[in-house]
Parts: sequence; C-alpha cells; structure tokens
Amino acid sequence: MINKNRILNLFLDLVKIDSPSLKENDVASFLYSLMLEKEYDVKNDRAGDACGGNTGNLFVRIPATGAGEPIGFSAHMDCVEPCCGVTPIIKDDVVYSSGDTVLGGDDKAGLAIMIEAINHLEEESIPHPEINFMFSMGEELGMYGVKNMDTTLLPAKNIIVLDSGGAVGTIVVNAPSEALISMVFHGKSVHAGIIPEKGINAIQIAAEAISNMNLLRIDACTTANLGRIEGGGAANIVTDLVELSAEARSTKEESLKHQLDHMKKCCTDAAAKFGGSYEFNYEVSYPALHVDEDSLLLAKVEKSYKNVGLTSSRVSTGGSSDSNILSGKGYGVLTLGIGMCKAHTTGEFIAIKSMTDCAELVADIMRS
Repeated sequence: MINKNRILNLFLDLVKIDSPSLKENDVASFLYSLMLEKEYDVKNDRAGDACGGNTGNLFVRIPATGAGEPIGFSAHMDCVEPCCGVTPIIKDDVVYSSGDTVLGGDDKAGLAIMIEAINHLEEESIPHPEINFMFSMGEELGMYGVKNMDTTLLPAKNIIVLDSGGAVGTIVVNAPSEALISMVFHGKSVHAGIIPEKGINAIQIAAEAISNMNLLRIDACTTANLGRIEGGGAANIVTDLVELSAEARSTKEESLKHQLDHMKKCCTDAAAKFGGSYEFNYEVSYPALHVDEDSLLLAKVEKSYKNVGLTSSRVSTGGSSDSNILSGKGYGVLTLGIGMCKAHTTGEFIAIKSMTDCAELVADIMRS
C-alpha cells in the first residue's frame, strides 16, 4: 500500500519551500539531498545558466532491479506566483492554500507522487527496470528547463509527465503548439489641435486591425488572444507608435498557420487604410503534442489504470507543459492528471486520495 502519511508529509515539506520560476534552488537542494540519501545517481545540468535561473534540472538514475525498458518520470519544481510563504491547510483530507498564495500542488504534488511510488516499490522489494527522474525548472515561464536540458542525462525513451489538472485517470493525448506574436503599428506624430490632418494615428491602425481579427475560440483546436497593448502619450499629440503582444495556439499546424496569416492580413489592411506601416513577427514557442492511438506507452499506462482499479480517459487540452518540448525532442510522452484543482489561483487544492491513487498508479507503471 502507498504510505499516506509519508507522501503527505513530503508534499507539505515541498510546498513550504519557496520556488518561484528561475528561483528553484532551495527545492532543488532539498530534492538533491533526498535522492542522495537513497544512494541514487543525481546530476544537475545547469540549464538555469541559459535562462537566468539559479539552478538547473535535476536528473536521477535509479538502477534496475528487474527486467524491462527504462522509463522516465518528470515533474517541475517551480510554481506560479504568489508562491512564497505557502501555508498549507488540511481539511477533510484535502490540502488547501491559506488563500493568500497558491498551494504549489502544480507541480509539487507530481514530485511527491514520483518519489512515493519508488519508495513503495523498494520498500516492498517489487522489481522494476531502470527509472529516470527529471525534476525540471522554469516550466511555468515557458518550459525553459526542458528547452535547455542536457538530454544525455535522460536516457529513457518514454517519459510520464505528472503535470495536469483533472481527475486521476486523465491522459492528455493532444496539446497545442503556441506562437508568440509581436505587432508594432507605426503612424506619424503631429500636434493634434493644429495640423491633425497631417498625422497618422497608430492607435487607429491598431484598433482597425484588432476589430477585424478573429480572436479567442477560433475552432475546436485553435485559439488566439491579445495579451497586451501599449502606446500613446499626451492627448494633444497624434500617436505614432503602438505595440501589441498576442498568442495563437492550435493542435493542427495548418490551422495555426491560417490564424497567423489572418492576423497579419488584418494588420496589412489596417495600415493600408490609414497610410501607416506595421511589423508582424512571431515565434513558435513549442510544438504540438500528439499521441498515436497505437502508442505502446499509452497501452501500458491504460493497462496500469485497470490494474489499480482506476478508470482512464483520453483528453485534449488547450494548455501546454514540458511534454510539448520533450515530444519535440523525440521522446515518447504522456501527461497524466494528478488531481490538482484550481491551479494558478490562490484557491488551489488537492485531495490526499488523489495523490495516493496516482502514486499507486505510477508504481504500477514503474514495475517490471
């Protein structure tokens, strides 16, 4: 049986350690010591050096005690803010935040689940193949840890990522690619009260472009959003510069390209209407994640759900995780729901049973 008190105490220890993105060193040090105590091979790849972080990803190699292909498990160490000074509160076997910070179940519940699962196997002398852990950094800011990871330290070909909301049983089989977009509109600055007809107002250009854009839910697999608009100054000066930040996501490459082309055309038409100019640039931040229906890893995991008496369901998500980057790097990846609720809010909570059920599932996946 999974040790309820042990996993709970580990989870509580973890959430009490401050670890905002790029400042995960304290939780990394805690995990490093914990894994060394068990005489595992632990390495830090210094991925943080490439993105301004104070630690890298931690990799743990757990030697095989039985047959089977190596398998990896991953969860991230950082939390969204406000996440410092977390005071967890337990009520009716559910762990809540105190209400002025997030709880940090995203993703410290994932960390605790991985560690409890291997503790259970070793305590019960249950054989397992070589197991690789990755405790990643910088996930919440854009998966910086896995983008800059040393892949030689994660030799397993298949990785289970414990970082999704929803009930234990959720298996993410589709997740979108994201394009980060920058739009800059240029007009001509003049005195608005004396010679306004000589000016070109960049706010008007931006407003025209925005009003013609399809935004938010585009179709079943595509979304687009404007996140920030900035520009202008004194009311008596025609604004000559407006900057806009946006994103577009889709699980289908052709749909993402179509949306980007549409948004750019809106900018082209608006600039032509008012006589200004614009710049439209984007960068694909991460690739889409697609799990084939005949995936052997998917079949293995679904069998483990049955073994432990849990019902599984395949889902698509509009969010992203380290899984997107790992998949793009050639790993076979599944993201599992771990039962965290209201993540990224100060109302975040997780049931203790969700953690114990998920740890039992992970232990079964780990078995030879």
